[in-house]
Amino acid sequence: MSLDINKIGSDGEKKMQELFETREDALKFYNNQMLDYLAPLMQEFILSQEMMFISTADSKGECDSSFRAGEKGFVTILDKNYLLFPEYRGNGVMASMGNISENGHIGLLFLDFFETKVGLHVNGRAKVIAKEHLEEALIPFLGTYDILKNEKDRFKIVSYILVEVEEAYIHCSIHIPILKRVDEKDYLGKFPKYSKGGDAFSVVDRKRNWL
Repeated sequence: MSLDINKIGSDGEKKMQELFETREDALKFYNNQMLDYLAPLMQEFILSQEMMFISTADSKGECDSSFRAGEKGFVTILDKNYLLFPEYRGNGVMASMGNISENGHIGLLFLDFFETKVGLHVNGRAKVIAKEHLEEALIPFLGTYDILKNEKDRFKIVSYILVEVEEAYIHCSIHIPILKRVDEKDYLGKFPKYSKGGDAFSVVDRKRNWL
């Protein structure tokens, strides 16, 4: 069944479609490329990825983008409507989780830089799940109770993010570059400041207006 253009997309999208005369193209995209769930091949694609970009915003609409990575399967597909991924302590700021606690909207972008040049957008509603409440949260999803057992860095995880899928659609591959994997030892000596805990942008001693 085709999606009704009047029931999908933001008001801003529709205004821009009118302004730039792309409404017909947009309708074709909505009806041919967009779903409100994860199709089987979308699920397989996500499970094969080792990284993703996420976007969140606080209650005032101020945005934040971030990067997440792990071994293949670090994003768990619970079913066609829900996925789950771990949150680590990191720098302790908790910007993404802080935003989600105020505003549940989230955008995920998966890009395959190494083989297919395929990208996948997943937009939806996110919820922070504390580690100790994960088993309870997974009750509706049979067969997923081994997530904690199989997580190598379980002790580093502070919570999980449960995402209910609202939109899923392809990202055009035209401008996605093909990248090459390199051995970590080949670049650590060249860029020591870029290692964990480094000051790559030389900002430690810079003036801060809030101090």
